Amino acid sequence: MLISDGLSPNVRRELEGFVLSVPLHEAERAADVISAYERENSERASPPEREIPAKGDAVTGLTVSAALLLFFFLTGPRDPAVIWFERGSADAEQILLGELWRTVTALTLHADLGHVLANALFGALFLSAVCGSLGAGVGCALALLSGAGGNLLNALFHGSQHASVGASTAVFGAVGLLSGLAVARRWRQQSTGRPWWVPVGAGLALLAMLGTTGERVDLWAHLFGLLVGGALGVPAGFAMPRPPRPLVQWIFGSIAFVVLFYCWGLALD
Repeated sequence: MLISDGLSPNVRRELEGFVLSVPLHEAERAADVISAYERENSERASPPEREIPAKGDAVTGLTVSAALLLFFFLTGPRDPAVIWFERGSADAEQILLGELWRTVTALTLHADLGHVLANALFGALFLSAVCGSLGAGVGCALALLSGAGGNLLNALFHGSQHASVGASTAVFGAVGLLSGLAVARRWRQQSTGRPWWVPVGAGLALLAMLGTTGERVDLWAHLFGLLVGGALGVPAGFAMPRPPRPLVQWIFGSIAFVVLFYCWGLALD
């Protein structure tokens, strides 16, 4: 190694072991060559760093689910004559006329007890996973945005004569976020294992299993929530490979909280 760099090393054996020496005027250059050699071999020996899988945030998921249940006991089951449903449902015609708050408020309303229990259960599961990857504040904000975006696209698709309620659009938005995050993780790691489209297929499979059954199921709202969540999840996965620091979580969480209350304020004004 040293000889190939034009140096004149000398190796001799002593009681303590072998001693490598070079002329004094070559000492600095020899030290640089040895350091470069050790650094190169250390990089080759080190396995590529892999991301540690995120743990779920069960506390956040259960808290949001509990809030949905409590709000249901306040509003009661679906009744168009009750102000909560009259002013808060995702009425496609009214949304297109400018009442955009309905895309958010409808996420907190439910048709009956079975409806809210199902959304609370699956919402806790998928939102916990999202918040485990992105943090509580960012995860809740993006899930809310996914649900609102899905309701808006649903209104644009139906045009009029369509009204829906329920957090399921945001629940499938969370599924889409998880799929998008997994796609970003595979691209970022340049994984040689399962291809990037496997998480996409998994999200669609969950939609087929959970989003197509039940009375008066709004499949298009579920699909649009999934698509918006996926579209948000990919850039979020690249921008935030790890959950941002607590200050960022508080900012995003506060924004989501304020947006939700502001929309209900507009609805009930």
